[in-house]
Amino acid sequence: MNIFTYLKTIFISTNQSDKEINPMKKFLIVGLGNIGEKYHNTRHNIGFRIVDAFVKENEGSFETEKLGDVAKLKIKGKTVFVLKPNTYMNLSGKAVMYWMKKENIQVENLLVITDDLNIDFGKVRIKGKGSSGGHNGLKDIQDKFNTGAYPRFRFGVGADYRKGRQVDFVLGKWSGEEESAMIERIPFSVNAVTSFITAGLSNTMNEFNGK
Repeated sequence: MNIFTYLKTIFISTNQSDKEINPMKKFLIVGLGNIGEKYHNTRHNIGFRIVDAFVKENEGSFETEKLGDVAKLKIKGKTVFVLKPNTYMNLSGKAVMYWMKKENIQVENLLVITDDLNIDFGKVRIKGKGSSGGHNGLKDIQDKFNTGAYPRFRFGVGADYRKGRQVDFVLGKWSGEEESAMIERIPFSVNAVTSFITAGLSNTMNEFNGK
């Protein structure tokens, strides 16, 4: 079953408490990354870092639940679930699909946050659909959904590595210069996530893309 077939049938299995919340007012924000100390604060874990800051900004907290750490927030009348999958990057789709089904989230209200080597450091690119671009987390989500038509937020990590050292680069720690820039880029990214929830995808793309 692909994601669109699933969305047509989801209301049949939704329990009464879920029905009390308008599905269009429910969002799932997913930060991609790998669990474990060795991956903490690496470029590949920028998704985790952004959602950590987003949840902190909204005075929430994560709890460990099935397939990941989850925070539940209320933002301007919207119910927002924030997920950090614990499946490791290559199996991210399993956690995303599970929480979309469990909480009755419409695909247009999903936002997946990840790193991107093809974007200059610190720049963001938000789109409503696209390919995986070789990113294993996005690839697994696309495979599980059977489509690339879901919103994603790509944070540029640049490509300052020697040939053949791509994996070392993305799994490496940020440089001191990059960390200094994060003082501004993380709040900027948090504002973009908030805009997606409150102002919609199109307005968010216009305001934040390429900046």
